[in-house]
Amino acid sequence: MTIAQWCVLAACLLPILTVGSAKATLARIPRKQGGYDNFNPRAWEAALEGWRGRAHAAQLNGYEALPLFIAGVLFAQIGGAEQARIDLLAMAFIGARLLYTWAYLANRATLRSLIWAIGLGLSIALLALG
Repeated sequence: MTIAQWCVLAACLLPILTVGSAKATLARIPRKQGGYDNFNPRAWEAALEGWRGRAHAAQLNGYEALPLFIAGVLFAQIGGAEQARIDLLAMAFIGARLLYTWAYLANRATLRSLIWAIGLGLSIALLALG
């Protein structure tokens, strides 16, 4: 597998890890007292507040960013673009997503939006390579 393909896998796992941090901090609390509710996880996630609520929102945005990024990597590779350039852009995308998640959890809205735009630009750059 190429580095870019590993980055696709990482991008798919990042949203799970993002909300996992919120779940982990409440794992020992009983469900009836606000702990993780595996019987109704979507409603539980939607009711999260503070940094945990932002972790859930970051998770959703991570899933929203996936299609364009995956398409960009595939188009670039199928189009025969230079693999080193594809790998570099894919790694930069993962870096941007990590920074985006940090900014979201830290409640830095303007910075988060700027980083989101960078990630979008990286996905578009991958598409353009194809």
